[in-house]
Amino acid sequence: MAKHTVTMTINGESVTAEVDSRLLLVHFIRENLDMTGTHIGCDTSSCGACTILIDGKSVKSCTYLTVRADGANITTIEGIAADGTNHPLQQAFHDQHGLHCGFCTPGMIMRSIDMLENNPNPTEEEIRWGISGNLCRCTGYNNIVKSIQQAAKEMQQEKEPTV
Repeated sequence: MAKHTVTMTINGESVTAEVDSRLLLVHFIRENLDMTGTHIGCDTSSCGACTILIDGKSVKSCTYLTVRADGANITTIEGIAADGTNHPLQQAFHDQHGLHCGFCTPGMIMRSIDMLENNPNPTEEEIRWGISGNLCRCTGYNNIVKSIQQAAKEMQQEKEPTV
């Protein structure tokens, strides 16, 4: 199998590695970098448990080749907390009980970061549509939606200038 040298930034750190041409990004992240917060659920991009951000856009890493990520800026669930403080979405999922088993949670949060970046004040319908590519088998989505609504409000308040 052909080998390629790739360099990317993951959670603010530069990473260079030699990888097989067919290595999926989710396996590179989990097995080569020991970042196991990105989950493998289906290997077909159906469930969204493997969702990460590549150059700010949510991507299902189970069908994304590592060689395609050469030069990219990648953020995983491990990279969203700042200085020991949860990202507003992490905190909202905790506050609103937006998880049960937690398997889908990292992917839901990463997808929601991208969604809120593009639509900072979504309606319930827009939230449900925005996370429709990420499956949860436990919650019924109601508390996930509440979590995203809470985070959206908090993120809006953080952006508002203080007078």
